[in-house]
Amino acid sequence: QVQLVESGGGLVEPGESLTLSCAASERFLSSWGWGWFRQAPGKPREFVATVRTSSGTTIYAESVKGRFTIWRSNAEKTSYLQMTQLKPEDTAIYYCAAGPAPVTDRARYWGQGTQVTVSS
Repeated sequence: QVQLVESGGGLVEPGESLTLSCAASERFLSSWGWGWFRQAPGKPREFVATVRTSSGTTIYAESVKGRFTIWRSNAEKTSYLQMTQLKPEDTAIYYCAAGPAPVTDRARYWGQGTQVTVSS
């Protein structure tokens, strides 16, 4: 049973940056990947970004492309999501996920989520 723990959420102003981390309890198989998803109040959970463990290949949602960057450190068993040029509409609970690639909203393992609030 893989456990995922997110950290790094908080309150920031529009235009600022924030980096989220997701630490895994054990190393993944090379065929696995990491994903970040988010859920705003009253809205369904949506895909943000994913990265493959072996190749580092990334995919982003159109809404965050060019502003967010996902990467993983296999040695650290950690995934990161750097968020820049944050907007109020980025406010949500951000969830880390992991499992066989590609990681979708049906991923095998999920973290507990971390709140990101963008407000002036």
